[in-house]
Amino acid sequence: MSEKPSEFLILRVEGAEDLPLPCRATPLSAGMDLHANVCGNVVIGPGKRKLIPTGIKIALPYGYEAQVRPRSGLALHHGISMLNAPATIDADYRGEVGALLLNSGEEPYTIRRGDRIAQIVICPIALVQFTETDILPESVRGEGGYGHSGR
Repeated sequence: MSEKPSEFLILRVEGAEDLPLPCRATPLSAGMDLHANVCGNVVIGPGKRKLIPTGIKIALPYGYEAQVRPRSGLALHHGISMLNAPATIDADYRGEVGALLLNSGEEPYTIRRGDRIAQIVICPIALVQFTETDILPESVRGEGGYGHSGR
């Protein structure tokens, strides 16, 4: 991998200086781990949700978004996922990045400071403008919706 990665601005929030910045677990990982910026332990009970801060703020350039996504290991082993996955961080958002975690498991789950709780993926977006029309071009699928293409 010889291509130099793009550089984006990131700021640690006050009190999060001890937490790692987002980074890839392996060189070809798409997502970068986000860590819990919590004081003490936070318990998420079964069927409950909590917004967990990550200790970072980012500035994305025009034409990009960041997606906050669940971690597969937390989902598989503990039933911890995200309600709004993927969550979109817009280029003009300057607040602390958070992860809205849901415990779909049967046991309470404890989040400790610095735990890897989610991942962030930076994506280019198509910048479009809609043009209103009276008719759309035909397609093979037509208006077939949910379940239209079969199993």
